[in-house]
Amino acid sequence: MNTVLRVLRRLRYGSRSPLRKLIAALVLLIGLQTPVFAGTVTIAALGDSLTQGYGLPSSDGFVPQLQGWLDAKGADAKVLNAGVSGDTTAGGLARLGWTLTPDVDALIVNLGGNDMLRGIDPATARANLDAILATAAQDRLPVLLVGLAAPGNYGPDYKQAFDAIYPDLAKTYDALLFPNFFRPLSDGDNPPMVDRTLMQPDGIHPAKDGVTRIVETLGPSVLALIAKAK
Repeated sequence: MNTVLRVLRRLRYGSRSPLRKLIAALVLLIGLQTPVFAGTVTIAALGDSLTQGYGLPSSDGFVPQLQGWLDAKGADAKVLNAGVSGDTTAGGLARLGWTLTPDVDALIVNLGGNDMLRGIDPATARANLDAILATAAQDRLPVLLVGLAAPGNYGPDYKQAFDAIYPDLAKTYDALLFPNFFRPLSDGDNPPMVDRTLMQPDGIHPAKDGVTRIVETLGPSVLALIAKAK
């Protein structure tokens, strides 16, 4: 249907050419008889090192493990690794244009960790993520927004402002929300702490088993994204 609309836009409104009118009618007829979506759903996973798979063999990173999980579930989907280590929300926004190629049908957004680590103003991170989701909405792409929780060492005001970004934007743009990328690694304490045995030695990035647990927990949200894309 998107192709049909693009063709129709190229035909000048009010054209007196019978041929143009005939072409427009045929294209519209074909479009109305064509399913809204058929085939493999292509998902771009826009993120930082957590998406890219920092510190792990290529087969053990987030995107390859997610792809394997989806394949095992019989989902007809392909996940593209658009993760860049060290990227902030500003970096993700800057490369969004060439990430959203015409074949992309849905978007996973997993950004904000480096903003938080650098103490960047939550208002700046919010504005960048807002622009990313606005662009996806303009392109009619469903989004799964993956959130993070700020630590308390920046103070309660920072934490409150940062943590609110993800649920607020998900509500604004009707995006799917996975509230906290690291929540599946919780050790069950109150307040919950990340299980260090599931992390790499740097204490920042998940180890292979940690990624596996994250994918198993986040996977159903990706299936919902795929359904939304179709």
